[in-house]
Amino acid sequence: MVGRFETGKDTVQELTESAATHLGNIATIVTGAVRDVARETGDWLTDLIEMREAARRAEADQYQARDEDEDEDED
Repeated sequence: MVGRFETGKDTVQELTESAATHLGNIATIVTGAVRDVARETGDWLTDLIEMREAARRAEADQYQARDEDEDEDED
């Protein structure tokens, strides 16, 4: 027959193991979420940088085309 002390010890042990398992699962979920947010933020910033560079190239092309048109008008 198992005594009260041992039953209590087994209960505490089971609760501790269960808590550790659940907390580990929660930590895994949070870690994955942080990773995903970091990845999405990085991708978004990359898109912003690429759009800014494309806008600068388009503006430079526009000035170049305008300069070429002015050069042709002078001839």
